[in-house]
Amino acid sequence: MSIGSQIAWDDTVLPFQLDRSDIRGRVARLDGVLDQVLAQHRYPPEIDALVTEAVLLTALIGQTIKLRWKLSLQVRGDGPARLIATDYYAPTEPGAPARIRAYASFDAARLTPGVVPFSLIGQGYFAMLIDQGRDMQPYQGITPIAGGSLSACAETYFAQSEQLPTRFALGFGRARLPGQPERWRAGGVMLQLMPAASITAPAEGGSGTDGLLQAGDILGGDEAEAWTRANLLLDTVEDMELIGPAVQPTEMLVRLFHEESPRVFDAQPVQFGCTCSEDKVRQSLSIYSAKDIGHMTTDEGIVTADCQFCGAHYELDPATLGFEAEQGRDAGA
Repeated sequence: MSIGSQIAWDDTVLPFQLDRSDIRGRVARLDGVLDQVLAQHRYPPEIDALVTEAVLLTALIGQTIKLRWKLSLQVRGDGPARLIATDYYAPTEPGAPARIRAYASFDAARLTPGVVPFSLIGQGYFAMLIDQGRDMQPYQGITPIAGGSLSACAETYFAQSEQLPTRFALGFGRARLPGQPERWRAGGVMLQLMPAASITAPAEGGSGTDGLLQAGDILGGDEAEAWTRANLLLDTVEDMELIGPAVQPTEMLVRLFHEESPRVFDAQPVQFGCTCSEDKVRQSLSIYSAKDIGHMTTDEGIVTADCQFCGAHYELDPATLGFEAEQGRDAGA
């Protein structure tokens, strides 16, 4: 098999189901998406790693939700890595790619090179926001930073906020394919008990940090046995199988879960995409008065705005910004 056919799985999310265990899952492989996300900034390697993990989680989670518009993940902490933010935009039509963007805010003066990236977050929270679009109430769930990785935080989130046993196995790092420069690659598997399963949360709290729920706290009987069995099988996966491209996702699933009767569905392509525009910048500034806009105006007589996600730069006439300018245009009309 050629490298070209192997990397056909890059920047895709493959849904699957383990029929014997009543467990659904996703396999993600990311390459070009990461390259474009990280190319917008010059992050230190530790921040690159955090953004890569967050983007991989976002791709896996976003594909499991019947999403009409946008899923956002945010990780905020009091450490040098202050914010990791990602957005996943649902496909606009069948067969179209989903779009992902991400950025990080960090204090370079407090960074210690070579440390475990997750330790740079410190104390904080992991949040998920689901926005289904106009006329729909957004949903937001928050759990404290817990565990030793962003994937552990996501597992805690699903157990605590959704009572859905969830497991992630992620692999990522810098790699070099033949004839190509070195860059980040990532791959991962997500397992989740089907939502139809009956789950009861313990009244006295969970076994996790500060009483947070874990998957084992909300399962019992046959469901617990099936969940444990699937997790033991996933424990045998190797990073090179996750990241690829030498092993196709379908081959990996057969190796890991052949006794669980894996069944795959159509893969979902993903790509880098940003939704910023001049109109959206104007809308965000429409809440400010002319005096406020004046404080934002540069010595050159313009108001500037930069998109943190894609690096787009906007230069606007202050006379056309703010709610007073809007009122003036309405009156003139």
